[in-house]
Amino acid sequence: MNIYRLTYRSLTLASVVFLISFQQISYAKSESFSKESGSWLVGIKALNLNPSVKSTISIGGAASVDDDTIPELDVRYFLTDKLSIETILGTTKHEVAATGTALGDVNLGTVKVLPPTLTLQYHVNGKGKFSPYLGAGINYTIFYNADPGATVNVDYDDGFGFAFNVGFDYFLSEKNYLNVDIKKYVLSTDVTVDAGAAGIATADVDLDPIAISIGYGWLF
Repeated sequence: MNIYRLTYRSLTLASVVFLISFQQISYAKSESFSKESGSWLVGIKALNLNPSVKSTISIGGAASVDDDTIPELDVRYFLTDKLSIETILGTTKHEVAATGTALGDVNLGTVKVLPPTLTLQYHVNGKGKFSPYLGAGINYTIFYNADPGATVNVDYDDGFGFAFNVGFDYFLSEKNYLNVDIKKYVLSTDVTVDAGAAGIATADVDLDPIAISIGYGWLF
């Protein structure tokens, strides 16, 4: 978990470094690696989603949510030579528990998460082989296929959140590139747990995950 928290703290510094270090490069002669208005970038990546959980539970204790690594589809469209919109597609599955509650440690089973995200990105050096970018956007997180584990039922509220983004593309050829991307989400959910004879428990859970993805893509 510490490495992901460290990465989160480094997002602002990384953003500043990208902007300062590569602003002059953006005006250099094109090497035929050109992001431009009307371009599509489509990538296939491996993504790790790691929640940074804070919670308030009606019966005390704390929520625990593990990470997951999945395949991800990434699609970007360039509105201008510098600005693109991005959407990603992928669904994660997480083991969930409540620890140190009045009922002890409670296994809350698993839940699948679908977080459709729309991000506006600014590309510092769209015509260079190395092309960093910054972004921000919104997402709507959907929780589904919840397995209640040791309880009768667990219900998660879907909801909107925000995403902050930094990353880069490295072109291997005119139409092919490698991509590294980091997104920090700000999102939460209200959880209702039916523990049967033990009663109903509620929780406010801030998930605030960090998503790190690495992959390969094509420019059209």
